[in-house]
Amino acid sequence: MSSYPPPPPPPQGPTTGSWQQPNQIEHPDGTTILVLGILSLVVCGILGPFAWNMGNKALREMDANPGVVYRNRGNVTAGRICGMVASILMIVGVAFFALIVLFAAASA
Repeated sequence: MSSYPPPPPPPQGPTTGSWQQPNQIEHPDGTTILVLGILSLVVCGILGPFAWNMGNKALREMDANPGVVYRNRGNVTAGRICGMVASILMIVGVAFFALIVLFAAASA
């Protein structure tokens, strides 16, 4: 007979592993924000402000519930940052285009 103690009983309750937290949920707009952010960088820059705004709103909602852990907070943050970058690139592009038009009109 061995001197090892018997293994502990399996955990009971809504979680099955010690790595899971009981109040983990996903924000319903997380995937939408990420997709809008990526599309704003790759396809259509006008989607950037929408991803940025939706990301800010979702992060405020997440921060308003401190007892809940959101699994997709990283997706929301990534989509928000992609939206910010796309918005800034769009503003710089419009400003550059306006300068070109101004210089063309001045030299004509």
